[in-house]
Amino acid sequence: MYIRAVKAPLYLVLATLFWSGNFVVGQAAVASMSPLDLTFWRWTLAALPLLALAHVVEKPDWRAVLRRWPVLLLLSALGMSCYTLLLYGALAFTSAVNASLITAANPALIVVLAVLFLGERTTRLGWLGIGLGLLGVLLVLTQGRLERILSLSINTGELLMIGAIVVWGCYTIIARRLALPPIAATAVQVAMASVTLAPLALAFHARLPDTPAEAWSLAYIAVFPSLGAYLFWNLALRTTPPGTAGNYLNLMVVFTAAITVALGTALTVVQILGGILVIAGVLLTGLRGQPRALPLTAAPATASSASPARQDDGGSTARRAATSARAAASEPRSGHATDT
Repeated sequence: MYIRAVKAPLYLVLATLFWSGNFVVGQAAVASMSPLDLTFWRWTLAALPLLALAHVVEKPDWRAVLRRWPVLLLLSALGMSCYTLLLYGALAFTSAVNASLITAANPALIVVLAVLFLGERTTRLGWLGIGLGLLGVLLVLTQGRLERILSLSINTGELLMIGAIVVWGCYTIIARRLALPPIAATAVQVAMASVTLAPLALAFHARLPDTPAEAWSLAYIAVFPSLGAYLFWNLALRTTPPGTAGNYLNLMVVFTAAITVALGTALTVVQILGGILVIAGVLLTGLRGQPRALPLTAAPATASSASPARQDDGGSTARRAATSARAAASEPRSGHATDT
């Protein structure tokens, strides 16, 4: 009984750790490989293993899954292709810590999108959380000098990261109504991304790694945030409510910062303060209305959060969006969770 109780938290910690590593390893990889190289080979290498994993773990009705191909194709373009390209593009200009901090604001952004496009409402605490999260992100974007907003003096990478979380927010809003097994839906989206990115990869001569360091970086990205994180996340969600699991995604900022410090890069006071505000805002935004235990996708953002979750019948869309968003992160992290 004790071992069973420990398994789910351990799986959640491992999933968020793997997605956090995507920020750090991705930042190192884009020094010598293009965002297109990383995105195309990440999904090409992960597609068949993910399809096999979905078949073993979920045993889905593949015909029923493929009948939703138009929506899955749209989600693949948004979450797998656009988000991942923007993420790795951003990491060429900004730090892994800053990218993870901006990604951590995804739950608040998704609540705002649900209010704007789905006509849902949120609570005063929710709006307070959104405000705190926005302030935290602005501190990171401006390096503590908020007057830089007026002069539009913001790092290119951080602007790309904002674009990435907006794309992931749209992905999550669309995906939340998709009642399909999460790993199977993610696997199909990954396979579609590999196929649709192939012409671009050929046109721009996407290359395989030339050095051992590049090969290890790509291997990590293809195996841990793309396969291991999704497996552990969805195994944990069999016994853990999504609201509880979503709180673990706040560890992504902590893990990314810890890995960065361990590699010899010091954190700034602004990054620490911004991180505290973003995490506090996320917790306030998702404080009310915990949904039932349903499979979510992560990646965030990272990744990948983040993939399509099964429909549920309790709570408002805005409240559920806050919880679903934490799983996106990414991997917004790719697919059902945070593709990060």
